[in-house]
Amino acid sequence: MTKKLLLIAVLLTVGIAFFAFDLNQYLTLESLKQGQAQFAQWQRQSPLLVALLFAALYILVTALSLPGAAIMSLAAGALFGLLWGSVITSFASTIGATLAFLVSRYLLHDWVQARFGDRLEAIHRGMEREGAFYLFALRLVPVFPFFIINIVMGLTRIPTWTFYWVSQLGMLPATFVYVNAGTQLAQVDSPGDILSPGLVLSFVLLGLFPLLAKKVLNAIERYRARES
Repeated sequence: MTKKLLLIAVLLTVGIAFFAFDLNQYLTLESLKQGQAQFAQWQRQSPLLVALLFAALYILVTALSLPGAAIMSLAAGALFGLLWGSVITSFASTIGATLAFLVSRYLLHDWVQARFGDRLEAIHRGMEREGAFYLFALRLVPVFPFFIINIVMGLTRIPTWTFYWVSQLGMLPATFVYVNAGTQLAQVDSPGDILSPGLVLSFVLLGLFPLLAKKVLNAIERYRARES
């Protein structure tokens, strides 16, 4: 019990410090643009170290359910490009989500139950009916916010490894869309660049993604119904 309370205290301290020192100001598009040149210089000097530090920060943000994950996905595209930005974001976001899942399951069970009890019933029913496919659907179509899925799933009986790989697979399309948008944002140097075809396409994909994902899920469900 002492170790559990100590760990909770550490997590609370980190979360409070994040807002007390106004660190969220660095997780904005404006800060991303302003610091891009400096970051690019660091990246040229130590590409592996910079990538690892970025991934560690992304894991921390998602593990503690702090705001800024979407901005960091855009930043990954702007700073690392589509391929490596997608790889880093995919693994960092899933590892962070799994840590948040474990914190919910083993440390914050009572708090999560009290805070999200109304949403738990629907998710429990969905898990009982569809199993891991329900988690895949939640990841593919953002019905609930990213962080809520992480902590609420901690109260279900889904195995940790299943949560990890289903989350990584389900979040991959959105990861690709956000990172791709980030690669285009990196090219915005003047107001005229905002309407560049690549940037417009990226934002169109961001808007259409939930609709496209829903159609994919409907197709999968129809296929499963025919096979059963």
